[in-house]
Amino acid sequence: MATSDAPLQVGQVVLTVNDLDKVGDFYQRVIGLSLLSGDGESRVLGVDRPLVELRGDKAARHRPREAGLFHTAFLLPDRAALGDWLRMIAARELRLDGASDHLVSEAVYLHDPEGNGIEVYADRPRAGWVWQDGEVAMDTEAMDIPGVLAEGHDGWQAAPEGTVIGHVHLQVGDLAPADEFYAGTLGLTRTAHRYGASFYGSGGYHHHLAGNIWNSRGAGRRKPDSTGLAELVLEAEPALIAQHSGQGLLDPWGTRISLRAKR
Repeated sequence: MATSDAPLQVGQVVLTVNDLDKVGDFYQRVIGLSLLSGDGESRVLGVDRPLVELRGDKAARHRPREAGLFHTAFLLPDRAALGDWLRMIAARELRLDGASDHLVSEAVYLHDPEGNGIEVYADRPRAGWVWQDGEVAMDTEAMDIPGVLAEGHDGWQAAPEGTVIGHVHLQVGDLAPADEFYAGTLGLTRTAHRYGASFYGSGGYHHHLAGNIWNSRGAGRRKPDSTGLAELVLEAEPALIAQHSGQGLLDPWGTRISLRAKR
């Protein structure tokens, strides 16, 4: 688990969805998560532990320009697992939004049936990450798809043990208050800042959170009846939890953030 030694990391996302059955089936069938619990109002899915909670609300409205979720990024244990997953996607002829080499990782992009962004990725070895003046070199280049496919060897049955949410990328209204909150209030390190986005990490990881203004420049606070990200659960060291009195936080756009002890 590449981020497990970080003082703060992503534990779980909670999404509000209109069609609980359809979206839940997608995360099981395409992402490979297991159904851990569920009823007519919610479902909890994960690998070894909860990663995604879906809350059904047929009246909630989709507002793509609002602050909130850009994508949830599922980190696979290695490049071979990414190759296995990509082979499954190709065999089923499922639609993807893109694939990129970010220098620190190789990533594939898609979205769930209600438009929630998803990234499935594998990190490159940390020894190859390039840091300068406190920032890590990241870019968006073409991914070596044949090379990734060639790494796959076991076939894809489900998301393998050790799969976690490596990072969550948010839509924000402005980067300055995002920096103040995520690097200031939460105490993350801003690891990169470019192209209308800021990236924040802990424990030397390239990023656990990011915020961009690509679709949401100038956005105000989220409306409570929106689909998408209802809550972001972060796992933290006891000192950070105590600093915030064990209570949840709201970022400048009303995105709810909960802190829980690291597992």
